[in-house]
Amino acid sequence: MAKRLFDLFWVIPGLLLSSPVLVAIAIWIKSDSSGPVFFRQVRVGQWGEEFKVFKFRTMVPDAEKLGLKITVGGDPRITRSGHFLRKYKLDELPQLFNVLFGEMSLVGPRPEVSEYVDLYPADVRDKVLSVKPGITDLASLEYKDENELLKGAKDPREVYIHEIMPRKLDYYMQYVDQRSLWFDFIIILRTIAAIFV
Repeated sequence: MAKRLFDLFWVIPGLLLSSPVLVAIAIWIKSDSSGPVFFRQVRVGQWGEEFKVFKFRTMVPDAEKLGLKITVGGDPRITRSGHFLRKYKLDELPQLFNVLFGEMSLVGPRPEVSEYVDLYPADVRDKVLSVKPGITDLASLEYKDENELLKGAKDPREVYIHEIMPRKLDYYMQYVDQRSLWFDFIIILRTIAAIFV
């Protein structure tokens, strides 16, 4: 209950204050390319329950039919506005609605698609999915330039599964073990600093 109140304490004012920015980004996306403003993708949440995550669309319509479910640097599917939105993590802003609806938290393990969650070791999966997924976490800070790390890889999916994902799971487990409202607050501050510094 305390974590839920913590989330709402930040999310409700955050949505109100950022509403002009959200509207401006929506107009930019519509003027930049055809297709919807939002990208919605099914992710795995707490206790394995699936939900649709909100993001601003940064790729051409039906991008998942044209390539992998992960994005690499220089991906031709990314739109002009999408490059800017991804650089400054503005495409993640609509996930504030996921937090408002109770599907996500501000801080927690990033929600993955079932394709990758199915590859988690059983004990790790149970532990990671015992908490709500978040908009940001330790792994997000460590791998904020993940797209660039995958750029040029012969098989980006294999690199992600065998090199990046295991490290992310370590961070997810660390968060579950150490989680507290103070820890969440520190991660939020570090995330803001990582975006603007």
